[in-house]
Amino acid sequence: MNSDDVAVRDALAGRYPEAAAGLDEFVALLSSDGVTRGLIGPREVDRLWGRHVANSAVVEALIPIGASLADVGSGAGLPGIPIALVRPDIEVVLIEPLLRRSTFLSEVVALLGLGDRVTVLRGRAEEVKVVVDVVTARAVAPLDKLARWTLPLVDVGGTVLALKGENAHTELDEALAELERLGGGSAEIVMVGADIVTPATTVVRIVKRKAPRRGGRR
Repeated sequence: MNSDDVAVRDALAGRYPEAAAGLDEFVALLSSDGVTRGLIGPREVDRLWGRHVANSAVVEALIPIGASLADVGSGAGLPGIPIALVRPDIEVVLIEPLLRRSTFLSEVVALLGLGDRVTVLRGRAEEVKVVVDVVTARAVAPLDKLARWTLPLVDVGGTVLALKGENAHTELDEALAELERLGGGSAEIVMVGADIVTPATTVVRIVKRKAPRRGGRR
């Protein structure tokens, strides 16, 4: 672990002391089984804390107390597992279509003792039958396509939190018409976790205000 990652790990542990042990164990799993099973690239091991785990965990600031959450395209459990660890008040569904990834997620949930409130669901977002308060997604698809997969999973008043990079503004501009068609009445870019990670995590927050227009998925 490089010095920057040590600093991020310590800052995250200071913010969420009760989750520190679980976060350490999750990072250990990512850096071992996650690498050997092809879920995490070997070059990412030295920056797991800053680029992946803390970057995911800080999104919890945008999630209401007691919410239900679905993490679409969860992959190695990002951002769903870190969020679940730092927010013991929420229930989480990890949605992942690939067998090797969903198997890894099930093992992680069991090893971290999260089975009472974290469920792994193997399938594509457009095929699953869940309705939650919040949907998260990280590095899954361009925003217009992602919205077609995620907005149907939240009821009116629910929120999609899409973790994005430096092209977030461009993606949002290009997706506005599709968001409107799908019922996303308001969308904005918010930055979270600036006191933990550098750069801060960029999130496109979409609030579903109405049912889709005719031709949109319900």
